[in-house]
Amino acid sequence: MEESLLKEWLCNKIVEESNDAVIFSDRNGVIRLCNGGAERMFGYGADEALGQSLDLIIPENLRQRHWDGYYRVMESGASHYSIDLLSAPALRKDGTRISTEFSLALLKDANGKMLGVASIIRDVTARWQREKELKERVRELEARQPSAP
Repeated sequence: MEESLLKEWLCNKIVEESNDAVIFSDRNGVIRLCNGGAERMFGYGADEALGQSLDLIIPENLRQRHWDGYYRVMESGASHYSIDLLSAPALRKDGTRISTEFSLALLKDANGKMLGVASIIRDVTARWQREKELKERVRELEARQPSAP
């Protein structure tokens, strides 16, 4: 297999086989690519998600803040979340909120104009819940301690 074809095939397989969600949305926030990880995480088949707005997975109370930031990134072509992880709640098809962490890949054309954003998303709900329970337990234990004179 020619090296460039092998590379393309590998990239496709990595995206397809990833357990993390991989979603690409265009400049307007329309979903143009989603992998099997995204289908499992959010509950939407590719046929339901492709061509839809990211509002599909963004809780309603966070949409304005999301779109303000999204369009700022589309204008500037920069985001510190292309380096740092972003933590944000997301919405599943059944209405369940989940906790997610994700990184962004800002995709530009040859002239530097933003084409859209690829997000690699991980469901961290179980970890977030464990941490919340541990913090509550620590607070309970600290409340039981006698005060220092």
